[in-house]
Amino acid sequence: MSFEWVVEIITNNWPMFLRGAGVTLLIAMVGTILGFIIGLLIGVIRTIPTPDSGAKRIFLKVINAILSIYIEIFRGTPMIVQAMVIYYGSALAFGFDMDRLNAAFLIVSINTGAYMSEIIRGGILSIDKGQYEAAQAIGMNHFQTMKNVVLPQAIRNILPATGNEFVINIKDTSVLNVISVSELFFQTKSIAGNNFRYFESFFVACILYFIMTFTVTRILRYIEKRIDGPENYTMYANQMQVETPEDLLRKKNNH
Repeated sequence: MSFEWVVEIITNNWPMFLRGAGVTLLIAMVGTILGFIIGLLIGVIRTIPTPDSGAKRIFLKVINAILSIYIEIFRGTPMIVQAMVIYYGSALAFGFDMDRLNAAFLIVSINTGAYMSEIIRGGILSIDKGQYEAAQAIGMNHFQTMKNVVLPQAIRNILPATGNEFVINIKDTSVLNVISVSELFFQTKSIAGNNFRYFESFFVACILYFIMTFTVTRILRYIEKRIDGPENYTMYANQMQVETPEDLLRKKNNH
């Protein structure tokens, strides 16, 4: 490898590298946020208790069956194949002429949603059943229990897995070059095709991918620590539980 060529490639093509990195981050961020929303909705629906009514029970089974098919298909096939099927298949079968960037958002969001739905369902199931029973005992329905009791705890538990999905999406956007989305891999391939210095060009791309994933990982860990609070945090307890008999006697004498 020639470092002179690396410097020359960066000097002559840095706008394309930056544009590609920006598009990569944008697709990964939008795909992760929309995928999280999709996964959250599916996770809540899939944890609804089986209704007593026959019609409601059948309806819920049908919905769960459809959601299971969606999850299995998108978890069981590569994203590069999904990109080809969704972008070119929709154009051939239905005549949809999707914008390539919008198609990228759709593909990454649907793919991420399938994974996030199982992550969120696992997070919901990890909450102690006693909390469900306590919420129902005070009259909360399923969605009130989820909103006020379960999801705040479940989302904290799944935050590392959600961050991991974001990092994976940054790397997996490279497969979208098959539908000519101008993300970092696509831009690097164009640069390498112009100068025939494939190794040096993709070495620069490798560094940029690492900078993006490393930075995102550090930011997410900082957010996790902020949510956890200070390390020396101690829970406040009922005053009567922390007062010693000597404290109570001193208070009584003062009165």
